[in-house]
Amino acid sequence: MENQVLDSVLTFASVLAVFVLALVQLVKSTVNVPKNIVPVIGLVVGLVVGAASFPFTDLEFVLRLWAGGIAGLSATGLFELAFNKRDGGTKE
Repeated sequence: MENQVLDSVLTFASVLAVFVLALVQLVKSTVNVPKNIVPVIGLVVGLVVGAASFPFTDLEFVLRLWAGGIAGLSATGLFELAFNKRDGGTKE
């Protein structure tokens, strides 16, 4: 069974993730923020971008917020995975 709404939200989140990633990097380079709140910044930026994207999609407001939140959290995780090399294990 295919869920068209979920497909639309995930597709839109994939598109938004690029813009959210760029905005989070802009915030990180202009403002000195602790590293442990970067995911929260990504979530907030994603929600704002998702809410402001009403001219580009016909999704409902709540669905745009979901897509923005997913994009914000995934953009932060993708950057950490791609550009921050961490050696070692979880137990020291």
